[in-house]
Amino acid sequence: MPDKNPFNKESNQNKPEKKGPPQMPFRGMAISFLMIAIFMTVLHLFSNSTQKRDEKDYTEFVTMVQQGRVSKCDIAHDGAGNHYITGESKDLNAAGTTQFRVEIILTDKLMDLLEEHGVQVKVKRPRTMLLQVLANVIPFILIFGIIYFLFVRQMKSAGRGAMSFGKSRAKLLTQDKNKITFNDVAGVAEAKEELLEVVDFLKDPKQFQKLGGKMPKGVLLSGRPGTGKTLLAKAVAGEADVPFFTISGSDFVEMFVGIGASRVRDMFEQGKKNAPCIIFIDEIDAVGRSRFSGIGGGHDEREQTLNALLVEMDGFDTQEGIIIVAATNRPDVLDPALLRPGRFDRQVVVDLPTLEGREAILKIHVRNVRLSEEVDLKKGARGTPGFSGADLANLVNEAALMASRRGADFVEQTDMEEARDKVMWGRERRSHVLDAEEKKLTAYHEAGHAVAMYCTPDCEPIHKVTIIPRGQALGATMQLPEKDRYTQSQKRIEADLISFMGGRAAEELIFGEVTTGAHNDIERSTLIARAMVCEYGMSKLLGPQNLGSHNKPVFLGQGISGAHEHSEETAQKIDQEVQRILTEAYDACMKILVDNKDKLITLSELLIECEMLTFDDVDAIMKTGKLPEPVDSEKIPPVAPESQEPKAVVSDQADADGRTDEDAPPAAEVEPGSI
Repeated sequence: MPDKNPFNKESNQNKPEKKGPPQMPFRGMAISFLMIAIFMTVLHLFSNSTQKRDEKDYTEFVTMVQQGRVSKCDIAHDGAGNHYITGESKDLNAAGTTQFRVEIILTDKLMDLLEEHGVQVKVKRPRTMLLQVLANVIPFILIFGIIYFLFVRQMKSAGRGAMSFGKSRAKLLTQDKNKITFNDVAGVAEAKEELLEVVDFLKDPKQFQKLGGKMPKGVLLSGRPGTGKTLLAKAVAGEADVPFFTISGSDFVEMFVGIGASRVRDMFEQGKKNAPCIIFIDEIDAVGRSRFSGIGGGHDEREQTLNALLVEMDGFDTQEGIIIVAATNRPDVLDPALLRPGRFDRQVVVDLPTLEGREAILKIHVRNVRLSEEVDLKKGARGTPGFSGADLANLVNEAALMASRRGADFVEQTDMEEARDKVMWGRERRSHVLDAEEKKLTAYHEAGHAVAMYCTPDCEPIHKVTIIPRGQALGATMQLPEKDRYTQSQKRIEADLISFMGGRAAEELIFGEVTTGAHNDIERSTLIARAMVCEYGMSKLLGPQNLGSHNKPVFLGQGISGAHEHSEETAQKIDQEVQRILTEAYDACMKILVDNKDKLITLSELLIECEMLTFDDVDAIMKTGKLPEPVDSEKIPPVAPESQEPKAVVSDQADADGRTDEDAPPAAEVEPGSI
């Protein structure tokens, strides 16, 4: 029995490799031939049509010969025994000539007449019957050829044939086309274990079936973009010894009704022929969105496709041996019937990597990068909380590009740090020159953030303070958290609110007025304060109750009414509590800046002069009032204390009016619903 397994390495190795330049497709050769034939035919027709011949009778021809008006002529016959003479005659009343044609009966008397008057005679070979037939048939062949290639082949190429719209577009992957294995995936250990168990089940099902276990029907991979869901599927394709089909959710839905359901059925028919096998559906939310939304009609193409998918996964005519692996960024919009056991038995969450996971991912991405021995990947992992695997890959690539631009032989630690800052906060815009007034205002704004963060114990450590425009921000105060945090205490959230108010409070304290620079600070602070009251239960007045969120999207017919489950009186109390929290944070920040006004001024002046200060600089200014003395690196090794090592993230973002702040990273940022 022939081996149908496409992953058989021996059968693939026996196939000779095709070398040499790629051959021209048949379609291109045929079209080129047709174009040449059309050109030649048109050229021949036009050449004949331009020669307008005047039909003469035999008597007129004899008269022209006797008058000396004919100097040369051609004698030919058409293959049927009919002779004719063609030539040119001189006009009597003009200086021109006229072409003529005469039907004749070839006799000796005619030849003597031509010879007597000095007419030059040329005898042409007769045209064969084959040439006449081809001359009449070729135009029809050209017409039918053009119709075939312009219409029939186009219809076949569109959807693989006019009658094959319902064929599945799933592609069969082989090991020759996919070199990714589980060794190339890091930071998602739990998801790897789940999928590795599926691969082991397909390799040795008896080991799992001896205790009565059954093969899972489907595995759903869900998580944020860039966490490695598709990469995990590629690793499964590289590890599995069974056929692996891949298709996108958008490939099912077409403009024709019923095409999606037909493709689903055809895809499972292919799977049954190659069972056991794995079918991977990427972005399944394109076809698996929830039904019964109450919006629009009760039947559409996507709903019909989803019904076909539900029946094929678990219906009357199901077959063992087909495992569905799907990936989505929006598991909340999927239909509940698709998520029940028996269809997707396992739902694997591919979350953002931890500190150890980020370090392992960086080690994978730097395999082909020439790194300096001084590069500390663990430090890079600590400085990138909230980064996904795709973000880390982009970081390594940006560092390599920066090192290449400056002509370095190796990627240094400075390249890694600059690439991190560029990915997180944008590239430095040194060409964006600020005038003296804006530069001073920006310096005091960022110094206010820095002093507030430094003097608030529960804030994350400062990484650096800069007034160099980066991205859309005119300045930034960056923090690097010491570790990944999955919950936030009330004290830490209140400390973040105090640090957010530092820029506005410094402007009011020094200049006596406020600017639009604190637009983003106020916006984020308001969102956090409202979340504390409505979602986290951190208000003593309202107590531990969930009062709903104003930021939940209206989706699938849910929440259209927009009504809240509380009274107007409660809504007023919510507004009062939000105002109280923000006012207390602002007053606390103002008190810190008033107590440290001299250090605020010193820090701002040095920031104007240096444009960027590190944590060590800020620490020395807050303790001694001046910058630290330079250290001789030959006498003292540059080993910083553990507590003073830059840890991880906060930046200032700019609004349309100028400068605004964003003082927390994606991971450390407190958003409604994050706790």
